[in-house]
Amino acid sequence: MTTPAPTAPDRNLALELVRVTEAAAIAGGRWVGAGDKNRADGAAVDAMRSFMDTVRMNGTVVIGEGEKDEAPMLFNGETVGDGTGPDVDVAVDPIDGTRLTAMGYNNALAVFAVAEKGSMYDPSAVFYMEKMVVGPEAAEFVDLRLPVEQNIKLVAKALDKPVHQVTVCVLERARHESLVQEIREAGARVKFIMDGDVAGAIAAARGAGVDMLLGTGGTPEGIIAACAVKATGGMIQGRLAPTDDAEKQKALDAGHDLDRVLTTSDLVTSDNCYFAATGITDGDLLRGVRYQHHRIITESIVMRSTSGTVRLVEAEHQPDKWDRWLKG
Repeated sequence: MTTPAPTAPDRNLALELVRVTEAAAIAGGRWVGAGDKNRADGAAVDAMRSFMDTVRMNGTVVIGEGEKDEAPMLFNGETVGDGTGPDVDVAVDPIDGTRLTAMGYNNALAVFAVAEKGSMYDPSAVFYMEKMVVGPEAAEFVDLRLPVEQNIKLVAKALDKPVHQVTVCVLERARHESLVQEIREAGARVKFIMDGDVAGAIAAARGAGVDMLLGTGGTPEGIIAACAVKATGGMIQGRLAPTDDAEKQKALDAGHDLDRVLTTSDLVTSDNCYFAATGITDGDLLRGVRYQHHRIITESIVMRSTSGTVRLVEAEHQPDKWDRWLKG
């Protein structure tokens, strides 16, 4: 008698996901500092896609390289996995921080998230959203609709520290000039990141060098980060931020309320989701790929929301097994 395929992902999926992000990181990491973000991204995409087909799942990419990147692989709607496991939504970013990788800057990651089918938010091609991320201590107190200063003071109170010790992670963008001014006028500190706000969001949720993340960043990255935040007990809130009238109309036509503040559970409704990431370059969250003569060393994090488990995985790989991905 044939055993029916499970309908939800189980705990055995966790290390399978790490193998996928390790592959993307090793392949993309070959191009760290080489100044060519397209080749780095292409290598990571190829490796991630190849390894993804070994994962026991019947996945549909809902957050992928997507329309914005005009990607030939890992595009939205693509079927991935070996087809034998549970039906799941898949969110991927082979390199969160392609520019960081190309220039050798910190905080580039390969990321992969999975949740029960139909549970990931559909932003209807609205590529940006306002975001706020905090850890579990402040999760019940802050609100994106409140003034920046008030939220910072609420975080300070929740963490039992003075405001001047609160550190806020912000993407370094011209659009954030007034936000940065508000943060500093409130008495808090700003830590800029050039790109890669998935890493920034998880760092804020885990209290890894920053206490909160604020600002406008990618909607896909927000949904991916929500899978990780689910496992930490932290909180992410978002509000769609169309960049022009056409995008705004597309969102309205899809039925989105642009004033609505989306919570962690709006972005990912399932309580059974996974997140995996492997460092490509060194960062606050993970060390980057290290290439040595007889081994390649990776550092990864994998989270499961059902159990609230967060695992750090350091792995050693034999370089000759990776010849296909290290040439180019």
